[in-house]
Amino acid sequence: MSDKRKRIVIKFGTGILTRKTGTSLHPGQFRRLTSEVAALVREGHQCLLVSSGAVGAGLMLLKMHARPTDLPSVQACAAVGQSRLMRLYESLFYRHGFHVAQLLLSHQDIDSRSRYQNARNTLERLFRFKNVVPIINENDSVAVEELRFGDNDRLSAEVAILAKANLLIILTSVNGLLDERKRLIHEVTDIDAISHLANGETGAYSTGGMVTKLQAVKLAVQSGIPAFVASGLEPGVLQAILTGQPIGTHFHTKE
Repeated sequence: MSDKRKRIVIKFGTGILTRKTGTSLHPGQFRRLTSEVAALVREGHQCLLVSSGAVGAGLMLLKMHARPTDLPSVQACAAVGQSRLMRLYESLFYRHGFHVAQLLLSHQDIDSRSRYQNARNTLERLFRFKNVVPIINENDSVAVEELRFGDNDRLSAEVAILAKANLLIILTSVNGLLDERKRLIHEVTDIDAISHLANGETGAYSTGGMVTKLQAVKLAVQSGIPAFVASGLEPGVLQAILTGQPIGTHFHTKE
């Protein structure tokens, strides 16, 4: 792969995939985001998605008006919603001439040497097909870590390391990391120095916050993978990041 072509892990958070109520998916967002990813793949980049949204899709299908508070019910929503989520991705990417491949992972898979290697081998083989976009989610119906905290943030960093990615992009419903005066911080070279700026606030239907995003970014950066946190509600965000435009917060690796 040339220097201009990258292997990119892109994480879609719940806040950019669901409507404001959080109880239904946002088709317009899916159409735009999949179109942007397809454009990157056509340019020669290898894109791997880590997607939230299974619980939101399940809430919609089960006609539930609020996210359940007990874990088994949340897992049940994820089990119902996961197939709906993948059908949507499949149909939208197909319009651009691409197929999707689903991988359900848990932290136990990543902690196991044999399963870790199996997952890596699978991804490497999938990337040989130029018309396949791998989509990863935590196996929410049996695993609980990301349902309780993180909204797939940490998983995205672990997948970036697993896939030997060149870049991690975490798309969320905010513009990036803000300073004390609510101004966007464009560049970060020392994550520990700005960790106090993160708060634990989350959306009503998501489980992550800036705290978990910074933890994920730190994990990636320490492994030599630069990262961005940016708004997935901003049209053209992926192309803007790849072309070096001032958007989101860029977390640099140490030289």
